[in-house]
Amino acid sequence: MDIETKLAMIRGFAQEIVTEDDLRHVFETNEHPVAYDGFEPSGVAPIHFGLQRAKNVKRMLDSGVRFKLFLADYYAFINNKLEGNLEHIRKAGEYFVEVWKACGIDTSKVEVLWAKDIMDAIGYWDRVIRIGRDTTLDRVKRAITIMGRKEGENLSAAQLFYPAMQVSDVFELEVDICEMGMDQRKANMLAREIAHKENWRMPVAVHHPLMLGLQGMPVGVSLKDQPEIAAEYKMSKSNPKSAIYIHDSYEIIKQKINGAYCPEGVVYGNPLFNYLELVIIDDQTAPITIDRPQKFGGPIEFSSYADLLEKYRTGGVHPADLKAYVAGELEKLVGPARAHFENDRRAAELYKEVSSYMITR
Repeated sequence: MDIETKLAMIRGFAQEIVTEDDLRHVFETNEHPVAYDGFEPSGVAPIHFGLQRAKNVKRMLDSGVRFKLFLADYYAFINNKLEGNLEHIRKAGEYFVEVWKACGIDTSKVEVLWAKDIMDAIGYWDRVIRIGRDTTLDRVKRAITIMGRKEGENLSAAQLFYPAMQVSDVFELEVDICEMGMDQRKANMLAREIAHKENWRMPVAVHHPLMLGLQGMPVGVSLKDQPEIAAEYKMSKSNPKSAIYIHDSYEIIKQKINGAYCPEGVVYGNPLFNYLELVIIDDQTAPITIDRPQKFGGPIEFSSYADLLEKYRTGGVHPADLKAYVAGELEKLVGPARAHFENDRRAAELYKEVSSYMITR
């Protein structure tokens, strides 16, 4: 695969690449660069964790990238997830691996790592201290949004370590690419600054868009330019009202989609179009057919995703028809993942146990 094709594959799901020239250089100098994404094990998986992340990882693998999936157990502990119970957090991490399998990631082709396995060495903490020395306290406080906290929120002393630890992971894991959501942008940009100060290898930041919660997002908030504000409207596993889970039945999916924010003619901030773009549609230039009862005119065809957008915007598609289409397409993706947990004994046991835990923020 040539470099232009690799770049195009990553552009296809990225909202931002910092910088594309740097990414091009990575591919020019390394046939199999290393990328990573990190996760706090903290509860039952919604579709953004399962479907969106799996889709991104598979595209990275297809472009020749070697991927590291990082289970941030001590980060979840610091952040008081699952009541700060490390045993529960690590069980949730094992469940996360099953989620990736269920959503189509070949775990034999990725490296699954735990924070606990890289934090024993004195070299790790030497790096954390160096990063802390190169970073002002004000900058650390501004970066706490990466852990789902608001700037200015009352923090524990341990939580102040979190940004320096996350930045340290980038260098400790020897990655070329940080492939994360836009809500992690501050950590990745700090990592690039630290790399310059310490003369460490500069990571490329590839940020994917946030998946909206069912409540949608108001006009005036920008997913790209205001990621911290937009993060308040993202799908969250700790907020069941905002999320579709990979374990939801088709009936539940339909109920949730039918109740989602989807005003007639409104595209911006409409979560259904967000789901179409991020997990449902692979080729936006391909035709789309929405089935509907004959009494309402029968199936309606669109030449492309852009055509569907425009027809909806101008009143040519009713919200009820769009909702039925999105629910059906999500079921095609969620169904196989749900079946994995129904048919695999270990996966089923992990899901049962993790779903019994108290979810804490």
